Amino acid sequence: MKAVKYIIVVFLFIGLSCNNEEKVVDKTIEQENRVMNRKEVVYQVFTRLFGNTNTNNKPWGTIEENGVGKFNDFTDKALNEIKDLGVTHIWYTGVPHHDVITDYTKYGISNDDPDVVKGRAGSPYAVKDYYNVNPDLAVNVENRLGEFKALIDRTHAAGLKVIMDIVPNHVARNYKSISRPKGIKDFGENDNKTVVFDANNNFYYNPNEMFKVPDWEHQYMPLGGEKNVLADGEFLEFPAKWTGNGTSASKPNMNDWYETVKINYGISPEGEKDFDELPDGFENEDYKKHFEFWEDKMVPNSWMKFRDIALYWLGFGVDGFRYDMAEMVPVEFWSYMNSSIKMKKPDAFLLAEVYTPSLYRDYIKKGKMDYLYDKVQFYDTLKHVVQGYGKTDNIPPILSDLADIEHHMLHFLENHDEQRIASPDFAGKAEKGKPAMVVSATSTTAPVMIYFGQEVGEDASEEPGFGAPTRTSIFDYIGVPAHQRWVNDKKFDGGQLTESEKGLRDFYKRLLNFTINSSALMGDYADIHQYNREHTENYTDKLFSFVRYSDSEKVIVVSNFDSENRFDFHLKIPENIIKSWQLSDGEYELEDQLYHKVLLKLVVENGLGNVNINLMPLESFILKMK
Repeated sequence: MKAVKYIIVVFLFIGLSCNNEEKVVDKTIEQENRVMNRKEVVYQVFTRLFGNTNTNNKPWGTIEENGVGKFNDFTDKALNEIKDLGVTHIWYTGVPHHDVITDYTKYGISNDDPDVVKGRAGSPYAVKDYYNVNPDLAVNVENRLGEFKALIDRTHAAGLKVIMDIVPNHVARNYKSISRPKGIKDFGENDNKTVVFDANNNFYYNPNEMFKVPDWEHQYMPLGGEKNVLADGEFLEFPAKWTGNGTSASKPNMNDWYETVKINYGISPEGEKDFDELPDGFENEDYKKHFEFWEDKMVPNSWMKFRDIALYWLGFGVDGFRYDMAEMVPVEFWSYMNSSIKMKKPDAFLLAEVYTPSLYRDYIKKGKMDYLYDKVQFYDTLKHVVQGYGKTDNIPPILSDLADIEHHMLHFLENHDEQRIASPDFAGKAEKGKPAMVVSATSTTAPVMIYFGQEVGEDASEEPGFGAPTRTSIFDYIGVPAHQRWVNDKKFDGGQLTESEKGLRDFYKRLLNFTINSSALMGDYADIHQYNREHTENYTDKLFSFVRYSDSEKVIVVSNFDSENRFDFHLKIPENIIKSWQLSDGEYELEDQLYHKVLLKLVVENGLGNVNINLMPLESFILKMK
């Protein structure tokens, strides 16, 4: 990352006025964005765990022992409480029908072999039938699609939009759709299995070789070593398919994604692309041009299958998708897929998991993604600061580096893959995440996401079975204790929360509601941190500050990441910002927007601003000019 002494980054609805070191915004791409009038906030919820009130939490417990949540647990009351938290979108994680170890054969659903299932509740990213939903989530299994449709309708009635998962890189080892619409062929149904690769095969094969299950170590043994008629160390698959993470071995390692098989998108084992590539400059074209480009092209069969899956769920009323491991799938497919989605639903919310910064712009501009995880740069840096050994000085260069695509880089502090803030391996205390949450929510125009239970300090300390502490398990039937105290026997009123948990949730509610209602957060950004590091006494690398502003709102954000020390200092607002704000010498009242208890003054003298700040440990101010 670039070393920059002093950065003033100014956005105008994502337009950028920049110095010579910064990237130039592609105006054509930005004109394609939806009209932005407020920030978006995503509430990721692991659907199976949300409404489960069973507190047993037996390791490797069955669905009867540990319980499971249902679609119907998302009542009008629950949804309205989520909406009132300051949320605009719900990502219902784990909805598509994936492998589970619960017997649903009386409903025509085949049992799943524990030798190729992670955990007892199964991985949500080993999808078995893309045209139906997880039977665990239904009260009436035969009507599970109807119950999900009713949930979508309730969610919309609450004023929220619905996101669900699509996992394009791989499917369950035993994928078989019993619910596919008439005329839809199953994955692999028409494959030529006598060859390793064919552009229209859905899978890669090892002809004449049998699949063999991995060699297990104790914690990986199916069902934790429990005896089961199907857990016999064998799974019939001939010829063997390549595994989801790309290994070609007929016997994958236990650390491979052995429960899944890799989808073939028309790229040979040698890396040759058997499809058309986008012309030079096509990153500057809108989704309509991308759609037109593919209309007369032959594309691999897997492309069409996933397009049909996405359009099917749009027809159900789903408002968008979160794409798992999107960078493992060629960007040309995303051009095809996402342009097809946008032609049907122009405002669809498309979020992708991409972890390689050098690929960000391709997947946004060529792949037509709305949003990517800002994990490798922004999240990782914030995590280090929260943990005490990272410096806030590392944040401005990241914001500068991503300035041209900042609106597309979704922020988060927790999700199902990451450690809980309150877990000992992250921060050990939920409150330590508060300043990072303020920075995540307010530093860019991009959406911010929280993970259910984050707002009440869930620490993921349970010993679930296949999963491990510090992350809420996505593989096991468990309860989520702090979240269950908020659920309060499905009253959804926080009646069992401790006082500190209530206070934390109140903080999130105040912050997120400001976030979605602030015009400044959809306007311009300017860094003042580096200026204050050079010019302000007692301003350390545990503090962070910046300004956000629109024509109607001017905000100064300052956070203290130190969990032990209070800081008293005179925060300086540089002359060029004062000039941009058209402030003359004098005093201007500032009011904190989190708790509305702090009134301060911005004193402008000789064109330089100054605010006397007293910040307690882990405290943040969002100071709005009155």
